[in-house]
Amino acid sequence: MATVIKIKNLQEGYQSIITNGTHSIVGDEPVKSKGTDLGLSPSELVLSGLAMCKVATVRYIARQKGWVIGEVKAELSQEVKRETDGLKTNIKIGIQIEGNITQEQKDELLKQADACYIHRQIMGEWNIEHATELQQ
Repeated sequence: MATVIKIKNLQEGYQSIITNGTHSIVGDEPVKSKGTDLGLSPSELVLSGLAMCKVATVRYIARQKGWVIGEVKAELSQEVKRETDGLKTNIKIGIQIEGNITQEQKDELLKQADACYIHRQIMGEWNIEHATELQQ
């Protein structure tokens, strides 16, 4: 089944109510971009999805292998540069895994984090169709 996100942009700043039909969040742009900074920016939402997938994958693999871990934390940063052949994005990822596991186990969990679904999706081929008018 396809993933469907619906969004309604409000008149204040660039505030947007984002929903999947069950859960809702607020997105916005920072004040420097004439937003109200009430919610995460589009770039932050993309990074959040990648980060969540990575930490969830670490937790999933640890559970699957019977490894007891504590908190899993991630920090992602992004730098985008305009180049003659388009935008180039560099994302740095740091993951901290708490628990009494070996370095080899941590290395395996980090390897699996890099194979998470969203990471693979972002690195894969995309076809984004041109915007059309939404039918009521």
